[in-house]
Amino acid sequence: MSTLPATAPCPCGDGQPYAECCQPLHEGRPAAHAGRLMRSRYSAYALGLIDYLVATTLPAQQALLNRRAMTQWSHDSRWLGLSVEREDPASGNASRAQVTFTARWADPDGSQHSHLECSDFCKLGERWYFIDPNHPLNVGRNDPCPCGSGRKFKQCCRY
Repeated sequence: MSTLPATAPCPCGDGQPYAECCQPLHEGRPAAHAGRLMRSRYSAYALGLIDYLVATTLPAQQALLNRRAMTQWSHDSRWLGLSVEREDPASGNASRAQVTFTARWADPDGSQHSHLECSDFCKLGERWYFIDPNHPLNVGRNDPCPCGSGRKFKQCCRY
């Protein structure tokens, strides 16, 4: 778990102390919406919480994640900030959303980077999950959704 003091500003940049922002999610509380999950995932990278990153990725993709690479990137980077530009639920469906964000970090050599992404999320039960674009879901529109919801892919995790 994190060594960040609970009163320290949260790495996600939301302006709250870590204890009131991302720490409760890192300790198991479900995110209220996809944007909050995105912020908690950024903080998890900044704090080296790889188990949390895996657990908040769509279950059908978790086994495909490269934990070693995630750990190395998390620990080797200096995390410079996150901006959440937009959060859009899919056509009023509260179980899917897209979040557009920019993450900033510096490599060990000091070179700084920013990454703009529009990520997809789906909600299963009370929990939101990140759909990792690096591991495409190889299913047809009418196939059962790999998230295990029992719905067709086109009505579930396909944005």
